[in-house]
Amino acid sequence: MTSVFIAGDWGTSRLRLYLCDGDRVIAQKAGPGAVGAGVVHEDVLFSLIDPWLAEHGPIPVLLCGMVGSRNGWVEAPYAPCPAGAGGLRRGLVRFEARGVSIAIAPGLSGTSPRSAPDVMRGEETQIIGALAEAPELATGKHLLALPGTHTKWVQVSNGRITGFQTALTGETFALLRDHSTLAKAGGADLGAAGEGFAAGLARQHGAPEGGLLQALFEVRSRQLVDGWSPAFALDFLSGVLVAADVDGALDLFGAQARPVVLIGDAQLTERYARALSRWSVEVRQLSGETCALSGLRTLFQINS
Repeated sequence: MTSVFIAGDWGTSRLRLYLCDGDRVIAQKAGPGAVGAGVVHEDVLFSLIDPWLAEHGPIPVLLCGMVGSRNGWVEAPYAPCPAGAGGLRRGLVRFEARGVSIAIAPGLSGTSPRSAPDVMRGEETQIIGALAEAPELATGKHLLALPGTHTKWVQVSNGRITGFQTALTGETFALLRDHSTLAKAGGADLGAAGEGFAAGLARQHGAPEGGLLQALFEVRSRQLVDGWSPAFALDFLSGVLVAADVDGALDLFGAQARPVVLIGDAQLTERYARALSRWSVEVRQLSGETCALSGLRTLFQINS
């Protein structure tokens, strides 16, 4: 079997493609997300990889993420927990397009600690990659957190994903930022966490005076009365939501939540690290992009 293949992390908002030869990345490209009006997945993919195919021939393509959702290219059904790399490989959905072999990784389904059904898509590949990047995580029990639009808190036992809990943290932040009266920050993006974030963490940590809903309106009222800038208020909103997410996860996972492995964008995992430090929880941070690529490589190479 060829060692040259194309790996793709195709999420809701963006596509990352890597031309790989074994463990080496030869080239990479970026493209639009998998979910959106007018996205023709086959056309998008081949517009980017045609030069690679011209040079290397019809090499296989392995994709993960929302490209396998019901709103993606071809639906890849959820694999049930517990699952490891072997189970995910067996769940690959394979088909051919323009003479090229395409495979899409399945998502995962499971039962949350709240005894409710839960699902993930894309994060499972990052987790498999994290186990490859840090092999010590493949032994024993660990708690991983993948901050994002839908933050995942994931239990891993001896290299298998055994359960997880989703928190709607990032999406709630975006909805409140863009469609509520709270922030009025014009859809600004967050940079590095600042004093506003620290104030939000302190306000919500342990919810000493009321809950999340009681804290949220301060994002607006303190702009009106205390003269907070929209940027400071937006950072405060992030702090309140991240603190609520972390507090809730620690309540659910208890003693299992020490330490926590954070996987994702560096600025976002740093926010979670700061929140977890208020509970004296040790953390380890891994790059989400690195883990996604490593996971795709693992799924391509296993049993091949």
